[in-house]
Amino acid sequence: MIPFEMVEPTSLREALGLLDPQEPTIRPVAGGTALMLMMKAGVFTPTRLVCLHRIEPRYSRIALSDRGELQIGAMATLSEVEKDANVASRLPVVKRALRRLSNPRVRNVARVGGALAHGDPHMDLPPVLTMLGARVTVVGPNGERELPLEQLYSGYYETVLEKDELITAVTVPSLNGRKSAYMKVTSRSADDWPALGVAVSFALQNGALRDPVIVVSAATEKVTRLTSTEKVLHGAAPEDAVLQRAGEAAVAEVSILADAHGSAAYKRELLRVYLRRAVRQALADDAQQVRA
Repeated sequence: MIPFEMVEPTSLREALGLLDPQEPTIRPVAGGTALMLMMKAGVFTPTRLVCLHRIEPRYSRIALSDRGELQIGAMATLSEVEKDANVASRLPVVKRALRRLSNPRVRNVARVGGALAHGDPHMDLPPVLTMLGARVTVVGPNGERELPLEQLYSGYYETVLEKDELITAVTVPSLNGRKSAYMKVTSRSADDWPALGVAVSFALQNGALRDPVIVVSAATEKVTRLTSTEKVLHGAAPEDAVLQRAGEAAVAEVSILADAHGSAAYKRELLRVYLRRAVRQALADDAQQVRA
């Protein structure tokens, strides 16, 4: 491995000053689970890594805001999110998703900010948080900005982040009675990279689906919201014929990519089937609580 510089700033401001928007070989590192694999494979050769482990503790906190929104610091580990009592009680779909995200060793090290900023469409957390309407706070030399998580991704492994910007927090609104589910389809073990991820949420009023949100990942170049498919479900009862039409609409709306986890045709069929299953799981999980 080619030698590189490792620096450990003690503040966010100092960390930002060590990044260089003109130098792609300088990268921030939080958990480093993905970055280390890229380095070992020779895909990325750094000249400097800016380790964020020693910046202010507030960027690792998980807390409720006065408005009942869950605020997750970007440096919180995935295990900390998985085990947090407020996550379990208010956002059980997140806890369920994290239980099948890789393995405990990875979850103990990987950080929320890194999992979102990496831009890998196969990650489980981005589609789940996108479906929940999460917002990310981004800080850079020009100040702070907030954007919906679904606007963070611009392409395959691409985000709208500048090279001298960092995600500092994620804000997740309360479900307010909405139903939600995430279904991950793998071709090998249950905690493997998915061939398809489907996240759904909706309100249920008088037996009809209201304001549905449908997000797919893994089979697409980026986390993708299916707005046309949502219109098929809005105002309809969750009957088999409706869900079948929604599956066909989803396949028509999104461009499916083939990879080592399956052909495009295979993944299209998965989308047809698992969109229906995800809606039914959200309905079945209505009154259930995740056990701590």
